[in-house]
Amino acid sequence: MGRAEQREQTRRALLRESRRLFAAEGYGAVGLTQIVDAAGVTKGALYHHFDGKTALFRAVLAQVQEEVGRHVAATADAEPDPWDRLVAGCHAFLTASTGPDVRRIMLIDGPAVLGWREWRALDEAASARHLADALTLLMETGVIPERPVAPLTHLLSGAMNEAALWLADSADPGDLAETEAALTRMLESLRS
Repeated sequence: MGRAEQREQTRRALLRESRRLFAAEGYGAVGLTQIVDAAGVTKGALYHHFDGKTALFRAVLAQVQEEVGRHVAATADAEPDPWDRLVAGCHAFLTASTGPDVRRIMLIDGPAVLGWREWRALDEAASARHLADALTLLMETGVIPERPVAPLTHLLSGAMNEAALWLADSADPGDLAETEAALTRMLESLRS
């Protein structure tokens, strides 16, 4: 194995193990020693790839947000109708965000560790832009009335983030279907 391949393998192990630990225990409860022991590397190897625990968490969060964004986009893109794409994408976000690792890393620790502005910038790069693009297309095609896209995107994103947090703590398996139905009704109110 070459040095570049070995470095990439070390980086992947650090991301994999830190993600597992951050999801299970939360950012505050996980130490660097625990991460490097789990990954089977030295602290020097960790510092070769990341400036510290926060930088490692940032990389894990970006990975989680990218995965959620790809899942939402793939689900939405499977729908031929722009309206159905919006609804399917929003439902996919709710489902993906209720996974315990996604919930803990993306919705709870992300804003707390990185601060709201940085967390929001990562969210925009990963999935919020899909929502804004979908809303823009629906306005351009006359499905929903023209209005400023940014406030609407933030309102819908905030509502879905809050719903995902609530769903992740819910013990009632019917809550997801009820939340999706409520979200669909809320989205329907946007139509012309």
